[in-house]
Amino acid sequence: MTASIVICAAQIPFVSGGAEVLYGSLRDELRRRGHAAEIVSLPFNWRTREAILRSALAWRLVDLEEVAGRRVDLVIATRFPSYVVRHPRKVVWLIHQFRQVYELEGTSFSDFGARPGDDEVARMLREMDRRALGEARARFAISDNVGRRLERFNGLSARTLYPPPPLAPRLRAGPYGDAVVTVGRLDPMKRFDLLVRAVAAAATPVRAVIAGEGPEADRLARLARELGVEERVELPGRVDDQRLAELYADALAVYYAPFDEDYGYVAVEAFLAERPVVTIADAGGVLEFVADGRTGLVAPAASPRELASRIDRLYGDRELAARLGRAARARAAGIGWDEVIDNLLGAG
Repeated sequence: MTASIVICAAQIPFVSGGAEVLYGSLRDELRRRGHAAEIVSLPFNWRTREAILRSALAWRLVDLEEVAGRRVDLVIATRFPSYVVRHPRKVVWLIHQFRQVYELEGTSFSDFGARPGDDEVARMLREMDRRALGEARARFAISDNVGRRLERFNGLSARTLYPPPPLAPRLRAGPYGDAVVTVGRLDPMKRFDLLVRAVAAAATPVRAVIAGEGPEADRLARLARELGVEERVELPGRVDDQRLAELYADALAVYYAPFDEDYGYVAVEAFLAERPVVTIADAGGVLEFVADGRTGLVAPAASPRELASRIDRLYGDRELAARLGRAARARAAGIGWDEVIDNLLGAG
């Protein structure tokens, strides 16, 4: 039986990343199975505390029970604040909450607590989450890490459904080259600067390719110049899918170590290309895939030297890289859309 399904998507204007990839992929997979699926998005603005609350309230005011004479059979809400929407058949596939008032509070990645009234706003946001997420027919999370946060802070459970990367059909294994590849929005939380510093600290002539756009681009280029590794650090900007698949296929390894990452398409993409992933012990959801010495290498701390030592190990032992890569591919092989769609629709 086909259904009319709305995917609720909070959109930060001028910013595109993994969440936007997930929205589009989910819509396309639902349509492929014969369902009528649309993405409904509202802009999210965190410029002021009031803007954050207004963005959430806007979702509460949206009426999605019937649109243009068509009954909406199911609403699938995703990241904050889209799950504040009301609907009698609301299912949540949680990407993340407003992390600045949860696990990021008190870190350099959140300024909550610095202004008068922050405690009250944070309390309101947490209570809003408890209520809005609690009223869902079912809750799923894109990783165990996201689900654990929900349990820890809101006392609510969620089953993990890993989203498959859209790049999967293009990924292939090639020879193990001399570059560590990474990709993503060039943002401080992604910690791409650590890879630049690790290249400078490495004992081998390893190269790095850091693909993507974002506010850190100029700083990363400047850092590479200052450390004298400009010739070994490539910043190609945004690359298309074909080029990215080629980068994975020819890489020595893939670096992916954001701070407490929600999930991480990059790690799964690397695994499907038989590339081991080098990461850090506080990388969150990435560690659900990267097992030290089995599918990649995990540095104990965000230290350039620790990271460099693991990259050097792979550079000097391509057999190790290949062994880890084969195990990595086996780890990611079971991630597919059928399980995701069956669970989301079955819960509604």
